[in-house]
Amino acid sequence: MKEKIITKKVKRRLTFLSCAIVLLVGIIVTSVFNDLCQIIHNKNELSLLNNKYDDLLHEEESLQSEITKLQDGDYVARYAREKYLYSMPDEVIIKLPSDKE
Repeated sequence: MKEKIITKKVKRRLTFLSCAIVLLVGIIVTSVFNDLCQIIHNKNELSLLNNKYDDLLHEEESLQSEITKLQDGDYVARYAREKYLYSMPDEVIIKLPSDKE
C-alpha cells in the first residue's frame, strides 16, 4: 500500500515537471520567434532607410550643383528669362509651344 502512495507522488511530480518543462520550452520558442521577427523587421527597415539615405545624398548633390550655378550671374539671368519670362529692356519674349504641350 505504501508503494502505491509513493508512485502516485512520483507520478504527480513527473506530471508537474513535464508541464513545467513544456511551459518553459513554449516560452523560449515564443521569445526566439519574436526576436527573429524583430530582426527581420529591423533588416527591412535598415534597407529602406539606406535607400532613402542614397536618395537624399543624390538630392543633396543636385542642390549643391544648383547652388553653384545660381552664384553665376549669367545663369541666373538665363534661368529667370526661361522660367519666369523676364526680359531686358527693349526685349520682346515670344514663347513657342513645345512638343510637351
